[in-house]
Amino acid sequence: MHDLLEWIASLPPVLLYGVILMAAFVENVFPPLPADTVIAVGAFAAARGHASAFGAWSATMIGNISGAMLMFAAGRHYGMPWLQRRFPSLVPAEATHRFIERVQRHGIGAVVLSRFLPGVRAIVPPVAGAIGITATRAAAAMTLASGVWYGVVCWLAFRAGANADVFLARVAAQQRVIAVAAVAVVVCGAGVVLWRRATEQKRRR
Repeated sequence: MHDLLEWIASLPPVLLYGVILMAAFVENVFPPLPADTVIAVGAFAAARGHASAFGAWSATMIGNISGAMLMFAAGRHYGMPWLQRRFPSLVPAEATHRFIERVQRHGIGAVVLSRFLPGVRAIVPPVAGAIGITATRAAAAMTLASGVWYGVVCWLAFRAGANADVFLARVAAQQRVIAVAAVAVVVCGAGVVLWRRATEQKRRR
């Protein structure tokens, strides 16, 4: 693994950013790809080479949002029945139904929150397109969520600096950190929703 990290760190910045961009792009089309790990490796390599954390994050964002909007366009063009026939594992009926319910109840905020949830995040772009969310609102919501998510990934990896052992430990721990952050975001979002409902009920009284 150390030799692999050394090789990646030796790549020219443009090529390194290209690898990160493609990993982030393909994740939206082929979710089993461990894009978070690839991006973390890229950010760590950036710290060891001549690239930057901002460059790694920017490449990630360009790839991720491009891939997400491609799947959004597919959902908008072909519709839900086609998605579930063509991508049954990507758009499972139960998870899709839960996501649609969240959007109906909480609006665009549900799109932001759902992109933090590992079991749901992949279905968000195509389903958002299929159910008629506008491209502008969907892109803004997914950019916000991905910016935070991958900002954490890149920051943790880049902060490891030249210490490969520290980096490898952080790669193992980063999913737990992000999972906790995702839960915190969801809890905060639920708290805001409940507070608004309570406020509305008081006003009606």
